[in-house]
Amino acid sequence: MLGYVTIGTNDFEKSKSFYDKALAALGARRTMTNERMQGFGVKGSPGMLAICKPYDGSKATNGNGTMVSLAAPSREVVDKVHADALAAGAKDEGAPGDRGNGFYGAYFRDLDGNKLCVFKMG
Repeated sequence: MLGYVTIGTNDFEKSKSFYDKALAALGARRTMTNERMQGFGVKGSPGMLAICKPYDGSKATNGNGTMVSLAAPSREVVDKVHADALAAGAKDEGAPGDRGNGFYGAYFRDLDGNKLCVFKMG
């Protein structure tokens, strides 16, 4: 059901480079693009994560309680995405681990403070 999620950035070029590195282990690549927005997706999956410069020209901010969650094919990929994101400059918001009921997840904040989770169920 989810088509895409858009999060704001204050440094478009730096953010594109960050997500190239942070999402590589998921098989994500740059998809739809224009001068304000860059999408990232996985071949064969309809969902997309997009970063954008806010259309109103104001500073991008992150929402308290707002989080984007990205599904991974394995726990090893969860670990790798988390490590790659931290290496690319992300802030750790929760190391990879079992959170109960078969949910294995890791959390980080990107360069603009947006909170993301990468997870594997089962």
